[in-house]
Amino acid sequence: MDYRTAGVDVMAGRAFVERIRSSVDATRRPEVVGGLGGFGGFCRLPAGMRQPLLVAGTDGVGTKLELAQTHGRHHDVGIDLVAMCVNDVITSGAEPLFFLDYIATGKLSPEAMAEVVEGIADGCRQSGCALLGGETAEMPGFYGPGTYDLAGFCVAVVEADAVVDGRQIQPGDPILAVASSGVHSNGFSLVRRILDMAGADANTPLPGSDRPLLDALLTPTRLYGALVKALQQGQVQVRGMAHITGGGLPENLPRCLPADLHAVIDPRSWDRPPLFRWLQEAGQVPETDLWNTFNLGIGFCLVVPPGAESQALHTCQEAGYRAWRLGQVAAGAAPDGAPLAGLPS
Repeated sequence: MDYRTAGVDVMAGRAFVERIRSSVDATRRPEVVGGLGGFGGFCRLPAGMRQPLLVAGTDGVGTKLELAQTHGRHHDVGIDLVAMCVNDVITSGAEPLFFLDYIATGKLSPEAMAEVVEGIADGCRQSGCALLGGETAEMPGFYGPGTYDLAGFCVAVVEADAVVDGRQIQPGDPILAVASSGVHSNGFSLVRRILDMAGADANTPLPGSDRPLLDALLTPTRLYGALVKALQQGQVQVRGMAHITGGGLPENLPRCLPADLHAVIDPRSWDRPPLFRWLQEAGQVPETDLWNTFNLGIGFCLVVPPGAESQALHTCQEAGYRAWRLGQVAAGAAPDGAPLAGLPS
């Protein structure tokens, strides 16, 4: 017996590392010290910062991976992994500094794993952060053949006096919604059940769209780091930000508000994208469950002062993000103990 007979191919692992080296190098920032292959990654803090605070976040892609692996869509879940972490840490106004990944698989497929890491590197480049390192664990007998799981870790940095923490939010402040690219990476346990129930496959079209249903579902999570940077460079005052992930608007929007305030939203302020209409109809999903599971077309929210609303919307448009006024902040708790006001019953 040897390690390869037991299911772990060390030589394939080394070949995989060599293949991804150029993708990792393309994400390098000036603060990075050294290169790929050490036991740990080194990164300086950006020069000139007075009171830097590190902001860390970690996440995965969830059961979207099962759908992606079944259909051989490996690159885009790499972007998803970065987005799920980066979109969280930037809500504090922080700049993503570096990213680490962890890939666990039953049997290493260098081709598939390289596509995943190339997607991770793509997401890092879009976010302006370095892919500082990672780990690939081959675990035969624990994961099935061709199966892998992903975890990501992002560290960002922000000046202590520039942290966006919601403390300045006032009643009457507008809440702006920024469009999502689709389901993103949440709710796929329900999505997969709906697909099975509807008998949908790779050739099923998405009604009301010129896209296949599968393409719409596997569209990677949108990255909002470039938008936050554009708002900062344009000196747009932002008092609060929320990444709309699992739990939808009811769970995530209140997280950026002080405890004595609540959000009032207008569900008529946007048209629900065809993908979410199909999911509701095909799965006969109750309206309440829909709101508490999916982003329904909103991937990110901004809370700004009334005088900054027009400038913020213009900046979003100039940066390539569709945005609109979703509602406003109100004093006190939402009626009937609801997480926010305005939700359809």
